[in-house]
Amino acid sequence: MPQSCVPLEALTPTPPGMARPAAPQPIVAAPRALEPLLERVRQLIRSLHYSPRTERAYTYWIERFAAYHAPRLPGELGPAELRGFLYHLALEGHVSASTQNQARNALLFLHARVLRLQRGPLPDLPVARRPRRLPAVLTSDEIRRVFARMHGEPLLACQLLYGAGLRISECLSLRVKDIDFQRNEITVRGGKGGKDRISVLPRSCKRALRQHLERVRGLHQADLRRGLGRAPLPGARAEEDVTADREWGWQYVFPASGHYTDRRSAIRHRHHLHETVVQKAMAAAVRVAGVAKAATPHTLRHSFATHLIESGCDLRTVQDLLGHRNLATTLIYTHVLNPGNRGLRSPADALEPDADP
Repeated sequence: MPQSCVPLEALTPTPPGMARPAAPQPIVAAPRALEPLLERVRQLIRSLHYSPRTERAYTYWIERFAAYHAPRLPGELGPAELRGFLYHLALEGHVSASTQNQARNALLFLHARVLRLQRGPLPDLPVARRPRRLPAVLTSDEIRRVFARMHGEPLLACQLLYGAGLRISECLSLRVKDIDFQRNEITVRGGKGGKDRISVLPRSCKRALRQHLERVRGLHQADLRRGLGRAPLPGARAEEDVTADREWGWQYVFPASGHYTDRRSAIRHRHHLHETVVQKAMAAAVRVAGVAKAATPHTLRHSFATHLIESGCDLRTVQDLLGHRNLATTLIYTHVLNPGNRGLRSPADALEPDADP
């Protein structure tokens, strides 16, 4: 459904004695007229080596922006229209602060990098203030209860999320060559911000992970016999070595159940497991385990950091394991530590000397 068109004037008070003009009917921009601009956006994003997720997010918001101001195209619009769209998202769409800021970044990218409008400095677009939220953290007992209700690949993936502090996208995009059983290391390639890092391989997962990789290897060999067995490669690796995508080391640790055809190269690949498979499995396990917290796979990463700090691990080490650019991001986990574990006692306890310790 197209977004309702609410012009910037409609978001400001109407002077007394003056009738408010009727809002125009929503019109969706013609896809053929918008597609050349979207292709320019995609090409520039890829030349700057932004992530595929950034490409999808930016093109999505540019399409939303164009539909909001249709039939005019983005090249005909200026700072007032940019601000009007963001006001619409905040006041009419009730989007979160992070979603609004993502749309803002996409519009600034369109204005400054793609259209290169010569209209002075960049428009002063409002930045939404993000509320400070404490991350949800599961206790060790809650994690055991959740894991006891999971099985198969989702269980192993969640064990790595908690045991190595990985993001779900980092875990599912692991390649076989990224697992070092001798050094007990996991190498994360192209994490958030395009950074590589090394995390710990949980010793408790090694046996299950070895058995899992044996099954994956059998699946890969069966694919090779069928003339398949290819995995998508990053960057220009496929052009440098035309056989690399069939090598065992480049296969995904968590492969998908089927193949897909790459729309650029027309090659049939086996991609990695989709994130929703793990998310749905954990959501069901949390519900059956009776855990009242709003726990997702990312909660396991928060729990990894919190439990490390509780055990005495220094913040700099935790920062490196998580791949945080700023130590202030890691400091958030010091606010979710159990006050009782730090020797704190509530003054209310003095009123009830026989209270449960």
